[in-house]
Amino acid sequence: MSKAVLVLENGNIHSGRSFGAEGVTFGEAVFCTAMTGYQEMLTDPSYHKQIVVSTAPQIGNTGWNTEDGESLLGKRSQVRWSADFIDHKDPGKIWVAGYAVRNPTTRVSNWRATSSLEDELIAQGVVGIAGIDTRAVVRELREVGAMRAGIFSGAAVTDADDMLAQVRAQSPMTGANLAAEVSTEETYVVEAAGEPRFRVAALDLGIKANTPRMLAARGVEVHILPSDATIDDVLAVRPDGFFLSNGPGDPATADDAVALTREVLKAGLPTFGICFGNQILGRALGLGTYKLKFGHRGINIPVLDVATGQVAITSQNHGFALEGKAGDEFDTDFGRGRVSHVCANDGVVEGIELIDGSAFSVQYHPEAASGPHDAANLFDKFVAAMEGTNS
Repeated sequence: MSKAVLVLENGNIHSGRSFGAEGVTFGEAVFCTAMTGYQEMLTDPSYHKQIVVSTAPQIGNTGWNTEDGESLLGKRSQVRWSADFIDHKDPGKIWVAGYAVRNPTTRVSNWRATSSLEDELIAQGVVGIAGIDTRAVVRELREVGAMRAGIFSGAAVTDADDMLAQVRAQSPMTGANLAAEVSTEETYVVEAAGEPRFRVAALDLGIKANTPRMLAARGVEVHILPSDATIDDVLAVRPDGFFLSNGPGDPATADDAVALTREVLKAGLPTFGICFGNQILGRALGLGTYKLKFGHRGINIPVLDVATGQVAITSQNHGFALEGKAGDEFDTDFGRGRVSHVCANDGVVEGIELIDGSAFSVQYHPEAASGPHDAANLFDKFVAAMEGTNS
């Protein structure tokens, strides 16, 4: 097993051993507090260009399977899919730039596993590192903030100054326009489970597999559009609603998606956004965005519903957020808006809405892949908004 090092932008180097493919990889170092669901996390397109440090000390004991991947790219074999569209032959594309863990398991213990985590990292050419003190890395990221980093293993491990120079030469996440790199190139359809009740146009900014599945289970036929779709493309679907997906990068760069969302709101389509989609809807309503110091990434993050006082435990993965605070109301070109949800830990905006109910979004992941199911009723809220429009 070869030597490997994690080199951080601040000059600190953490030494360990290679895990996965050998070589070199670069990305923004972030940490995730989830103790389970690493396959869903690694295949989440929102992690594109990021080196993920896992806070859980042991990773990999459930192996890797062909059912839990969250990346839709590579799965399509036809223009239309049934609601049960997993073909049980695709392990899912790994989107993370690199993976850093403390203690990878040496034995896989799950009846669904078709390979080990490390085998899949090797198969997909993903460079990782094991055997480092991930607690120390996480403390650095919390104190200094998410930063540029690189994992070097095998022959790629060279002089410390040279490796640091390579890390610092990469572009930062601020200003990164990444949605097009993870989006579908052509429209495809996920059919409703049972009799179709509604049709939704979903803008793919890095959509996760469980999102159309959750909509399909509620009788929604989902037309998934490329990130460069126009208002004509949306209206050609003859949709009852419009969905903005999760995705990677800086929302301040997503001007085309913001412009499209404004056209959709002018057309009066009920609109629902998740994660990156929350930031796009916020910008369309006139709010600004900013980069968080180290972001929210995990499946145990409490979110407060401002109107009801109810707290939901949520799955999250974001490094940017909307400006605002609990109780804020604001004027938009489409009616009065307000902040609907905030993080109970730090007050970060976790949801916004138009007061008339025609558009809403959340920063967290109600599709819970992986994570808790506390917020799954938001899909019901979206369906109810479409019912109200069509009544």
